[in-house]
Amino acid sequence: MVLIDGTLVRTRRRTGEENRPNYSGKHKVHGLLFLALTDERGNLLWISAARPGRSSEITTARHNKVTTRLREAGLGALADLGFVGLDDDPDDPVIVTGRKAARGRPLTDAEKQANRLVSRERAANEHGFADLKSWRVLTKLRMNAEHGTALLRALLVLTNAEISR
Repeated sequence: MVLIDGTLVRTRRRTGEENRPNYSGKHKVHGLLFLALTDERGNLLWISAARPGRSSEITTARHNKVTTRLREAGLGALADLGFVGLDDDPDDPVIVTGRKAARGRPLTDAEKQANRLVSRERAANEHGFADLKSWRVLTKLRMNAEHGTALLRALLVLTNAEISR
């Protein structure tokens, strides 16, 4: 079982047309969106390729074919509500998410309890992102997605080396 989540790594705004896709309307900042897989203790296992900040988590997961790769590896994943609808096989789900309330249908007590359990298990994922985002070089980022991917994957290796010491 792994945990999957996405995060926006803030970047400094570059001038011109090429940086407009990097603006995240959700966070109201420029940045690059990454998905990460962590184990149940919060250790980062994998980082996706960077996508512009305007992308959503579910679009990034579809672009990286996360569900097929998890199936091939024989793994299951816990995810937040940003990934609802990602899994294409409801009979054999590989990604478990919480439940969303609809306008005319509030959540039952059992669904609320299930959401709390999923949230409790997913807390370790946020600790993995915190370890990765603690690198000071990320505060000065001013680059496109290809360079950001290489930098974040290098920082993933350094973070894992530092944690395992």
